[in-house]
Amino acid sequence: MSEAPVSISTRDGIRTLTVQRPEKLNALNRQTLESLDAAFADAAKADEVRVVVLTGAGPKAFVAGADIAEMNGLTPVQGRDFSLIGQRLMRRIERLNKPVIAMVNGFALGGGMELAMACHLRIAADSAKVGQPEINLGLLPGFGGTQRLLRLAGRAAALELCLLGAPIDAARAQQLGLVNRVVPAAELEAETLKIATQLANAAPLALRGILDAINVGGECGIEEGLEYESAQFGLAFSTDDMREGTSAFLERRKPEFKNR
Repeated sequence: MSEAPVSISTRDGIRTLTVQRPEKLNALNRQTLESLDAAFADAAKADEVRVVVLTGAGPKAFVAGADIAEMNGLTPVQGRDFSLIGQRLMRRIERLNKPVIAMVNGFALGGGMELAMACHLRIAADSAKVGQPEINLGLLPGFGGTQRLLRLAGRAAALELCLLGAPIDAARAQQLGLVNRVVPAAELEAETLKIATQLANAAPLALRGILDAINVGGECGIEEGLEYESAQFGLAFSTDDMREGTSAFLERRKPEFKNR
């Protein structure tokens, strides 16, 4: 049997998901998409998981794109179904009730860039390259690339990346708002772990409220978004974690959040 396309490990509240197809530059075939979808569904339900880190195996690629060899033989109906499988995964990640960090250790192209954009935070090695090169294959992004690029970086950047199909370096991606931080490749894992640890120690219910409010606000008008924020803010006052956090601040000590 072939090796599972996604490896899973958990330590100190941090679940790491690694796409394990380095010989294919971690390209996303149907099996890998479905394995990732199952892994994120499990992470959402697992009480011991506070934050998820997503990365790719090997030194060259986060995920270099969708599996072109698999796509080459698809019919139009199968192509649409493949797109919907990818979009379902991206939407699951985007709506996950726990923070997801993309540790971009190399190429994040096509489906790989779409995968990274669905994550809540993106930390990139200075050697990383990102882009939407589907135009060079006679295709367009199919896992949400046109829509998330538009929302993250604006119309001009979305058109540039999708129409020209040329990858950009990590520094340019940071300028466009596509990655949060760029660090030397040798420091990528340590910096990502530092951020993941901070999130794992934060108040889980407050993190969930923030993710919900930003997701909802990004998809509705300002009035509806503000109303939802107020509802989430008020709901936080029902939690033991809010009492612990405010008490710890007043007592000048470190809070101990219990996810209650």
